[in-house]
Amino acid sequence: MDKLKYILKRYKFFIALAIINIIMLLVYPELGNKSLKITWNNITEMLAIIPPIFILLGLLDVWVKRETMVKYMGEGSGIIGALLAFFLGSAAAGPLYAAFPVAGVLLKKGSKLSNVLIMMGAWSTTKIPLLLFEASAMGIKFTIIRLILNLFGIAAIAYITEKLLSKAEKDEIYSKALARE
Repeated sequence: MDKLKYILKRYKFFIALAIINIIMLLVYPELGNKSLKITWNNITEMLAIIPPIFILLGLLDVWVKRETMVKYMGEGSGIIGALLAFFLGSAAAGPLYAAFPVAGVLLKKGSKLSNVLIMMGAWSTTKIPLLLFEASAMGIKFTIIRLILNLFGIAAIAYITEKLLSKAEKDEIYSKALARE
């Protein structure tokens, strides 16, 4: 019974969406079919993206020593850590939800919280393919201005967030990352 409660609690959103999809299929068949098709496309997209991400994370976890990560992205990393975080986020492939497991591994390995936040911000706004598409669609001047504003904005948000968090809140974030092992 406890196992069932755990499963229901853990997957409550998935179960709720499945029930909503079934109800829509019964009440509004056309809309329900469309909803199921979209849901299926999202699931297959995630199944195509998540396994390679987890393989790469496993390799990162095994190959990169904690000391190396602390040296280049930890508390004393300075501008090198921030630049590396920007590069990791900008060069990353995949949707933003794939960045969360990467962030967890970086935290587990001892990365500074602001560097992880910078990586997440860069992942969401400064991806290289996105910049190339944007330059062709909106013009190079627009793209450069947006990129520069994003770089400053991401850095400011990351450092302000880190400064506003108490030590206890930061410790909780790191302990949650470590608990995911």
